[in-house]
Amino acid sequence: MMPSQISLVGLGVMGKSLALNLVDHGFNVAGFDIDPHYRQAAHEAALSLNQASGKGQLTVVDSLSQLLASLQTPRVIALSVPAGEVVDRVIDELLVAGLAPDDIVIDTGNSLWTDSERRARDYQGQLRFFNTAISGGEVGARIGPSLMASGDASAWAQVKPMWLAIAAKVDHAGQPVGQFEQGEPCAAYLGGAGVGHYVKMVHNGIEYADMQLIAEAYHFMSQALGLSAVEIGQCFARWNQGPLNSYLMAISAEILQTPDPITGKPFVEVVLDKAGQKGTGMWTAVNALQTGVAAPTIAQAVFARAQSGLKAVRVAAAKTRTNPGSVAYHDINTQLENLHDALYCAKLSVYAQGFDLINTTAQQQGWTLDFAQIAKIWRAGCIIRAQCLSEIASVYQQTPDVANLLLVAPFAEAVNRQAPGWRATVASAAQAAVPIPAMAASLSYFDALHSEVLPANLLQAQRDYFGAHGYARVDDDESRQYHLTWSEQPKRQQIR
Repeated sequence: MMPSQISLVGLGVMGKSLALNLVDHGFNVAGFDIDPHYRQAAHEAALSLNQASGKGQLTVVDSLSQLLASLQTPRVIALSVPAGEVVDRVIDELLVAGLAPDDIVIDTGNSLWTDSERRARDYQGQLRFFNTAISGGEVGARIGPSLMASGDASAWAQVKPMWLAIAAKVDHAGQPVGQFEQGEPCAAYLGGAGVGHYVKMVHNGIEYADMQLIAEAYHFMSQALGLSAVEIGQCFARWNQGPLNSYLMAISAEILQTPDPITGKPFVEVVLDKAGQKGTGMWTAVNALQTGVAAPTIAQAVFARAQSGLKAVRVAAAKTRTNPGSVAYHDINTQLENLHDALYCAKLSVYAQGFDLINTTAQQQGWTLDFAQIAKIWRAGCIIRAQCLSEIASVYQQTPDVANLLLVAPFAEAVNRQAPGWRATVASAAQAAVPIPAMAASLSYFDALHSEVLPANLLQAQRDYFGAHGYARVDDDESRQYHLTWSEQPKRQQIR
């Protein structure tokens, strides 16, 4: 039997899917999982593939030492295990089993990017640490994910052929193609350890926000406009044929038109309105606060999930509200046109926030990133794949030093043209007492971005009053700081 070119440690949903994808593309793979059930399931899934011409082989082993013995050298071991201490524990066990300094260990989980940076330091000289953030879920991993690779630069040369082969691909127009069709791979080496996981973290923050925006549009159409789930799904399907085309819009349209197999009711109406989260959206919001980048839509999406969890409180509170808003809409088509424009503008606002966050962190960390490349590898395979990403990539190719996506063509023109519908929707939702926190936050972000003067002058004056934090003057150089002697009469200005 030929030695395997790569191994997967962890044969759960993602690990097994990645292994089978590699086999599909002719690579020999060794697999291991501590759970014999997962080992057996992976073995059975590979049987039909192994019989096909041109496929690789999946060999499932019973121990890490067998895993290492089955690999060609230098060995490549991909980990598909839960993020956190499990990653460190498995790496330590691999070292005990005989891992060599030239061997490559790839973390493919949703690890916190700072953990990846730490591991690169901790294991330096013992192995070549690499990480690849994967987006696309089970289906993406199986037939073509988006791959955000980073870590030891020398490892990329060995990993690259495999990753480019299994990644999702797009055609010349930037549209996704089938698993075995030719196209541009949605995989790229982004930089040193941590970069790939950081970019994936922000991807997930954008994902949280995009999901919330679509959910808010559904809620407004249902509660304020009185449309049925099926009618909303049909509307989403139409919208998906235009500028709002995206994976999330497509699956939302399907979900809303799907009946519950038990009751026959619309499936979405039998799903409890409590949304879970695994933490990556929260990590993005926290990182935005830490770096001083405004990402209010992402933060509101996280808060919305948290508030959805307060089901009992919400049920009780709803009974106490004596004057809920209500609005009579005589022209629903106009409302839908406004909502379409609001959703598009808010979506662009989210991408602007996400790329601004990546850019700011890159500057702080000394990373050199290709933002056009990032937009390109998000065009297929990942959850936030959308038509607008091709336009975003084009913008960054033409103007790499973009300050904010909302300030450049074609986005500036589009938002200025559609902003009236955005404002009308936010106002209508407030009047109808339908919460749209992410959509409203996006609008406030846009307005603040375009405001020559903000009330921060009063904020800074307040800070100087109670904390002597100082202030700059509009009629002097910003670097010169002053303090007003608030407790004295007459008040005097001092140079700090």
